Amino acid sequence: MPLALLALAIGAFGIGTTEFVIMGVLPQVANDFGVTIPTAGWLVSGYALGVVVGAPLLTALGTKVSRKKMLMFLMALFVVGNALSAFAPSFGVMLIGRVVASLAHGAFFGIGSVVAADLVAPEKKASAISLMFMGLTIANIVGVPLGTYIGQAAGWRVTFTIVAALGIVGFLGIAKLVPEMGRPKTENVRTEFAAFRNVQVWLAMAMTVLGYGGVFAAITYITPMMTEVAGYGEGAVTWLLVLFGIGMFLGNLLGGKFADRALMPMLFTTLAALTAALLLFTATAHNKVLAAITLSLIGALGFATVPPLQKWVLDQASAAPTLASAANIGAFNLGNALAAWLGGIVIAAGLGYTSPNWVGALLSGTALLLAFLAAHLDRRTRAAGRVVAGSPANEKASAAVRH
Repeated sequence: MPLALLALAIGAFGIGTTEFVIMGVLPQVANDFGVTIPTAGWLVSGYALGVVVGAPLLTALGTKVSRKKMLMFLMALFVVGNALSAFAPSFGVMLIGRVVASLAHGAFFGIGSVVAADLVAPEKKASAISLMFMGLTIANIVGVPLGTYIGQAAGWRVTFTIVAALGIVGFLGIAKLVPEMGRPKTENVRTEFAAFRNVQVWLAMAMTVLGYGGVFAAITYITPMMTEVAGYGEGAVTWLLVLFGIGMFLGNLLGGKFADRALMPMLFTTLAALTAALLLFTATAHNKVLAAITLSLIGALGFATVPPLQKWVLDQASAAPTLASAANIGAFNLGNALAAWLGGIVIAAGLGYTSPNWVGALLSGTALLLAFLAAHLDRRTRAAGRVVAGSPANEKASAAVRH
């Protein structure tokens, strides 16, 4: 695999750290600003919504420059947003900082996915995408737990200062290692938007919203769930997040590997298993050992859907993939925002800290139904194509060409 994938993974590491570390320090942030846990959850939802808006907007603007320059600009924006969060004097300012940082997220992964796929042979595209996303999963093994520990020991502001520094490292890595690939001559806003005429692109994004949203319904409130329900001490949240990150890491690798072989069967299996695991988490959250095992399993199953869903979008929008790819990253975060909001609602309604788990199961189960629909439509389209190819008119045309 090209060394440029390492640079993309470094950027993904910084973005993954800032996206997920807020879960580990959410109680501290809420306490410092004098807001409730559900209100502090807007730092998750606000970030996610910023990704949804920023992904198509910045990607569309980025069609006017090379992909490398756009990736560097996005990392610079990421640094500014995290610095603003680190020194925020109020909850509102911190929320603004989170949104600024999030604007870079979707476009980075969207453009980065296209760059990663272009660097390798067609049969290795999903694996290349998964290697770029490896930075995000490693962030959940190293960056997020370490950031949580630092936040609890030295304050969450120190955590976000370090995250901003990670963004600088990512910027330098892209500048040094990613080749200047130029901008495809056929790439413009009009052709990029044309990809959204394909219903399969919309189905893929809906699967993304609901599938990974199921994970975030549970994970957004993992700290109070583990401390108030499972009985862990606050310090244990760090290594619990490590387990979740290890699950994500393994799921990402397996998802990329098997998606190159059998994409839709991989999606069916992971979405069905994820739905079952989230339902199970409602019960296992009351036991320390079972809670830890289930948390790791949810991380693995949830992230195993990422490479296949991203590759499915690239395949369906092959003529103009950049905007569709970025929009699908936005869809991940739209699911995150929806799930965090719904999780906050059921908690505020007095249903307990485990109630977001069954909300997540409902979301992931719906994604599974959409996956079956997408596969059915794909089979029907392929069958129709074979019929047209074998029609008498086409046979005559082929004979004329042969003669």
